[in-house]
Parts: sequence; structure tokens; C-alpha cells
Amino acid sequence: MGKLTVIEEIAAERHRQVEQEGWSHEHDDQHLNGEMAGAAACYCLGSVSHWPWDAAWWKPKGRRRDLIRAGALIVAEIERLDRSALEQADE
Repeated sequence: MGKLTVIEEIAAERHRQVEQEGWSHEHDDQHLNGEMAGAAACYCLGSVSHWPWDAAWWKPKGRRRDLIRAGALIVAEIERLDRSALEQADE
């Protein structure tokens, strides 16, 4: 198989977050205050200063890898917002 595109790498990282870390949709839906977007921003900036969770979860892996992780966290936040909007529309 050839090299993955960046979008495929982000999708693979999101899949890893769900499958290996266990961050299910139900888990993600508990983060109502932009924590996933905030975590993505920390990885983008390479700074733990506004990290929304316990410091033990801050695991930088290098500039490029951290940006892929940030992209996957943004995907998770967008998916959470979409689920929330669907839920509100059903009410």
C-alpha cells in the first residue's frame, strides 16, 4: 500500500483514538465545553498551558504527529457537535 494522504492519516488517528484509547461517541459527548477543540489547539501550538485534562494525558509525539492528532481531535469535536444538533432537532 502506498503512502497515506494527510486526510487518511487523520482518519486513521481518529480510528486509533476510538479503538485503542476507547474514546467512544458516548465519551466524547460528555465534553460539552470545547475540551476536544482546546486539546487540539494545544497540540497545534505545542503547548500544554491550556490543556483541558489531566497532565498525564499530554503526550506530544513531534510536530507533524501532533498536528495529525489535533486534526483527529477536531474531527471528534465536529462529530460531537453534529450529534448534538441531531439530538436537539429530534426534540
